[in-house]
Amino acid sequence: MRRLYFLLPGTTSKFRCGGLWAELKTLEIASKICPAEVVTYRQRQPELLWLDELLRDSLENLKDAIFVVSWGFDVPKLISRLKNLNVIYHAHSSGYGFDLPASVPIVTVSRNTLGYWGQRSPHSLLYYLPNEISPKFQNIAGDRDIDVLVQSRKSSRYLIEQLIPALRSQCRVEVINYYVDSLETLFHRTKVYLYDSAEYWAVQGVTEGFGLQPLEAIACGCQVFSSVNHGLSDYLDPAFNCYKIAGYSQEFDMQRILKVIERFNQGDRHIFANSHLLAELLAEYRTENIISRLKVILTEINEFFDHRQSQRHHIPDLNTWQILKLRSQRVYAKISQRLHNGSSR
Repeated sequence: MRRLYFLLPGTTSKFRCGGLWAELKTLEIASKICPAEVVTYRQRQPELLWLDELLRDSLENLKDAIFVVSWGFDVPKLISRLKNLNVIYHAHSSGYGFDLPASVPIVTVSRNTLGYWGQRSPHSLLYYLPNEISPKFQNIAGDRDIDVLVQSRKSSRYLIEQLIPALRSQCRVEVINYYVDSLETLFHRTKVYLYDSAEYWAVQGVTEGFGLQPLEAIACGCQVFSSVNHGLSDYLDPAFNCYKIAGYSQEFDMQRILKVIERFNQGDRHIFANSHLLAELLAEYRTENIISRLKVILTEINEFFDHRQSQRHHIPDLNTWQILKLRSQRVYAKISQRLHNGSSR
């Protein structure tokens, strides 16, 4: 196995976000399979490798390494800079608008993103490696003193300005607008978790890559009311393991949420009867499965980079001009057929 270099702009609080934690967690898992290190390229950190210095090494030495790029808007520039080296794109969100050469394998965190790249980059190697759900997120018996929990970041205006104020008058609502180091502790105290990110990502212009918090909440035994946009559709199944938030009217949301809280208060914590299906769902995102999948993926990617050293890419790219050409040919064929049918009458 080649050594993996995970390229990150930095790892300090300036870059703190879900994508950073997910990438560091992937590195931690990958290090159980092969050597793996963080390399920064925007913020120099004394304890970490610096990309400028690493690239001063000989090309021959770097052939025994794979660079993992993931940071959205930085990807095109990094791909260009690492030309002729072994590069993987670890894709979280989609919709950034760039294309990738077929020489760059793509590892996606959701099937939603997998489908996006399957269409946009049909000649690239594609893989699915979901994010991990930590063992800390388990359904633990105990009192749940928070009726409704919501994180203000990514939440819709409807959630913050309408639904939450209405719920406050009838139950205990906790709104998080600060960084939480141990989110599982809050989930273990919570009956209903609300997550509505569709509006946020529509404004951002890219997609919800995975949406870790609703799945972590489900693992902790919370009843989740969530949007089902982008990567969330990988695992959320309304009426079977969650409820769809913002369902037609505020009154209908209130009715369903208060009904769930009442059932909790009566001791019924198994709102969805298919507990076996929930266990199967969560197993896909636990560490054992992630390690097993990553071993298979890295083995094939290493074989691909061995092959690439002696074989050039020769499958025609499906770029904009090629698509226009094929569409023109299709239109021309239809017109020719109609003319032929007309003349033969």
